[in-house]
Amino acid sequence: MANSGTESRPIHVTTVVLGDDVERSVLEVLRSGQIAQGRKVAEFEHAFAELTGVPHAVAVNNGSTALTAALLGIGVREGDEVLTSPFTFIATVNAVLATGATVRFADITTEDFALDPVSVEKAVTSSTSVLMPVHLFGQTADMDPLSAIAEANGLRVVEDAAQAHGARYRGRAAGSFGVGCFSFYATKNLTTGEGGMITTSDDDVADRLRVLRNQGMRARYEYEMVGHNYRMTDLAAAVGLPQIARYDEQVARRRHNAAVLSARLADVSALTLPAVMPEREHVWHQYTVLLGEEVDRDAFVAGLAERGIGSGIYYPRLAGDYACYRDHPRVVVEDTPVAAEIAARCVSLPVHAHLTDADLERIATAVLDVVP
Repeated sequence: MANSGTESRPIHVTTVVLGDDVERSVLEVLRSGQIAQGRKVAEFEHAFAELTGVPHAVAVNNGSTALTAALLGIGVREGDEVLTSPFTFIATVNAVLATGATVRFADITTEDFALDPVSVEKAVTSSTSVLMPVHLFGQTADMDPLSAIAEANGLRVVEDAAQAHGARYRGRAAGSFGVGCFSFYATKNLTTGEGGMITTSDDDVADRLRVLRNQGMRARYEYEMVGHNYRMTDLAAAVGLPQIARYDEQVARRRHNAAVLSARLADVSALTLPAVMPEREHVWHQYTVLLGEEVDRDAFVAGLAERGIGSGIYYPRLAGDYACYRDHPRVVVEDTPVAAEIAARCVSLPVHAHLTDADLERIATAVLDVVP
């Protein structure tokens, strides 16, 4: 590896760069004297609703809160069962458990890393009330068959779209198929540092969510329900709002980067490259490859690191592999062999919008050097 110039600069799997427009937006809020939920949050909600193509977007303080609030907002309670993916960030599971409901898992596919409709159909029980697909790595789940299963079984759909801002399925955006839940954590395509958003076309659900997030108050000291403090600050909204205006540009760069990596690595038989499924629009939150059985993942990651290339393993184990969930009385762990195989073989390479073409060449060259 070269030891000087840009070739020695580490390439991280995620890099956060915020522009002057974000700085100006934050300063505007600081100087206004109104830093709690106010006008800037309302503007952010409106812009995100337009991005998602739904009537309502309700801002909250993080993505985990978005999931919990969405479930509470549609009336999920103890005794209900939520069917979801075992291959996800653990917030998906924690949110369900926070409502008193039970988690049940279905298997996923190697093509989109999301719920397999065939497995979902088999996993639905008489207690299932919610189907929660996880749109992973920037691409939606296969929503037509999943929506059909939900409709046939009287299930509500809550989308964990934490990684899928602006991703589309047959022209419809993630977060528009049911109640959508998004994260604005620091590493997401759109970030507020911490923050979340819930999208819905249901006027009543949106109304309940706005009351729920504000300690159950519709007006000051007029309590209509047992609520929570799930509010987003104007400071957080000020960070996110300018990014929406240039989001298409960022996604275009991510798509360029993914295309370059796929072209350079296309002939590597030891790698299964991520695919854009037909009639879907990928926003490339992560570029996740599957390693062949002949590749030792620890050695692969270490070899990249030696060459200054960061990577990530999202996720090294299934939710049910951890004792605190496997032994939990409200977690039903089913056999999900495809998800288990993916968890053992997945690695994510840098694809973020701040990579140069030279960076992409370094990443590809490092992978080719490391793969046996």
